[in-house]
Amino acid sequence: MSSGGGGCSIRAIWILNSLDAVVFSRRFPVVEKRWRTACRSENEKVTENSLSYSVFSLFPSDSELAAAFVERKRREGSARGFGVRVSQSSVGSDSWVDDPITRHIIGLYINKEEEGDSNLLWPLILHIKGNYCILVLPLVEPRHVKAYARLCQRSDCGNAVGADESLSSLLLDLPSITGAFMVAHAIGDIVAGDVVEPEVLVSASPSVGGLLDSLTGSIGISGISSRAKPVAAPVASSIPSSTAVTGAVAVDAPKIGSRPLDKDALRTFISSSMPFGTPLDLSYSNISAIKVNGFSSSDLPPADLKQPAWKPYLYKGKQRILFTIHETVHAAMYDRDEIPDNISVSGQINCRAELEGLPDVSFPLTGLNAAHVEVLSFHPCAQVSEHGADKQAVMFSPPLGNFILLRYQASCGHGPPIKGFYQLSMVSEDKGAFLFKLRLMEGYKSPLTMEFCTVSMPFPRRRVVSFDGTPSIGTVSTTEHSVEWKIVSGGRGLSGKSIEATFPGTVNFAPWQTQRLPSSRSFLGSIADEDSDVETENSNNMVNMEEFIMEKMINDLPPVDLEEPFCWQAYNYAKVSFKIAGASLSGMSVDPKSVSIYPAVKAPAEFSTQVTSGDYILWNTLGKCPSAAAEKV
Repeated sequence: MSSGGGGCSIRAIWILNSLDAVVFSRRFPVVEKRWRTACRSENEKVTENSLSYSVFSLFPSDSELAAAFVERKRREGSARGFGVRVSQSSVGSDSWVDDPITRHIIGLYINKEEEGDSNLLWPLILHIKGNYCILVLPLVEPRHVKAYARLCQRSDCGNAVGADESLSSLLLDLPSITGAFMVAHAIGDIVAGDVVEPEVLVSASPSVGGLLDSLTGSIGISGISSRAKPVAAPVASSIPSSTAVTGAVAVDAPKIGSRPLDKDALRTFISSSMPFGTPLDLSYSNISAIKVNGFSSSDLPPADLKQPAWKPYLYKGKQRILFTIHETVHAAMYDRDEIPDNISVSGQINCRAELEGLPDVSFPLTGLNAAHVEVLSFHPCAQVSEHGADKQAVMFSPPLGNFILLRYQASCGHGPPIKGFYQLSMVSEDKGAFLFKLRLMEGYKSPLTMEFCTVSMPFPRRRVVSFDGTPSIGTVSTTEHSVEWKIVSGGRGLSGKSIEATFPGTVNFAPWQTQRLPSSRSFLGSIADEDSDVETENSNNMVNMEEFIMEKMINDLPPVDLEEPFCWQAYNYAKVSFKIAGASLSGMSVDPKSVSIYPAVKAPAEFSTQVTSGDYILWNTLGKCPSAAAEKV
């Protein structure tokens, strides 16, 4: 991803490991000099009516920053913090501001006796990736830091509509925050080894050779120049996994066992991508290619054209342009009258332009009306005119290699690809009876094809011993903590018709063991110990045995951990994983025949689609479930 300066400058970057020690830091003296100059000017304006302390102008050492980060974790309950004001919050803390964004944009109080109380370091972008916490400090004006300090001292909670000061309105005035997030994510991908290029599907045979083959592990860009092909380690594929999730909730907590930090790679990337603290090009592939190959006189563009930063080398070879629409479907299916089902589509158009020179590519993006697009954002290389009722004209100067041309949020025009219900009832402490009744691809016509579909019943806190039941279609297997139902497997795609799939059965667990794991990070408090005599009396008077069993199991559960706010083990759900090919589900489309290139050149345009499931959840109809309150119009 590329990023222009856009007024964004970075003062410093820190990377902390799981032991809260700074393992890498980088400061930008040029930006810091601008900050100190602004501080001197601001502190001269201090009056009795302004904030009592002046702005913190000195730079913390690595040890001081690490100590402040540890103190904040202790005060806020975790690295991210509460995000909302709770009973444990203290005046001056991030959670006192009472805004969830403070889990990602934090402030640290540096112990500096010579500066008195003026020790707030803000805004720090916090990005947790693998085993590391990445902190990025962008340059803002001192008055913005003072405004945040006032928010940390106010008596009221939340952000009232129309209020003079709120964190949201403050951040909207700071475009450097967006740039700092991009820097943090780019660095996170490098330290975690997740540097991949977006996937572009092709029907033709892949070309051979090219500059970025070994960097991306994708299709070659043949003959960019006559220099030797760089030697670099291939990176992991960006293709989403087709396996079903076994119920473990993804969290942002650091994970043990991450690969060691490559400080040389970080230094090279930072020096090249953000010289003097100004982000110019955050594409790791571009930076790596430039480092390996350098430049020669044969790489010069035509004299009348300016070569953009996102295309450091000119392509030479057989010409073509490829587009792939990749959509991810998210759904929460309840099968309840009082809670509406929710389904949404996150999409992106990936592109690869194997075109010589510096051409401009244009095409009309169709399907905007059918897709009910809510969000539409473009790569910096694109120029977008006013769109009509159902078309959006797009013109862009393509970068080198695979890139994301645009992202969007839309509705699912075809309706849910899998709908139905899931029911689970505990008939005893160690046995549950379940029932699935699903309909797949209802209303979906060819060329839409479901290549695979798997349903997983996760039981993260119970060990599955056995199950009994036969589905109407597909095969079933078990893991230690889940039951996996493969409805449609590879090679037997479902196209042009819908099917109904049912699966009644029972699942047996290992004997339940009471788990009381106190969590100091939980702000929900601990669950009170039960009195066995009262419990027995209640069970004798309980008419509904199932209610008693569920109540007992819920009471035995430990309090929810703050880093997993939605991981309530009292909730039961099934997760659906699938892949659909043939067309987009939103209705977004690119007509290859309408793609034009200037200067004109004979280059075939190819278009493909891929739809995969994201968090596609079937909540237990007979149990508890989380839902968002609908807005009253």
